[in-house]
Amino acid sequence: MSRAKVKPIIVRNTLELAKALGLSASDAVEMDVRSQLNDKIIAAVTKSGLTHAQVAKAAGTSRSRLTAILNRDRTNVSTDLMLRILASMGYRTKMTFTRIRPAA
Repeated sequence: MSRAKVKPIIVRNTLELAKALGLSASDAVEMDVRSQLNDKIIAAVTKSGLTHAQVAKAAGTSRSRLTAILNRDRTNVSTDLMLRILASMGYRTKMTFTRIRPAA
């Protein structure tokens, strides 16, 4: 059985990752926002000293779902839930928008 060689693709940002995966620029923006939310959740939970169960209860979700997010598994996790977790810990989200290229 012969194995085909796979050439690795190196990407520098989410836009390049989206292109490599055949996704749109808007998909790249969504990946970037969700990744930033995930980073903030991890930092906030770590800094809080609260248990996963305490944070999950405050956010209205399960401990196992919160633990998955803390392990960067965002499968079936909505952006709304990620925002709710941060809000339950006293964080307010502030977004800014910058045009990166002309709209198609």
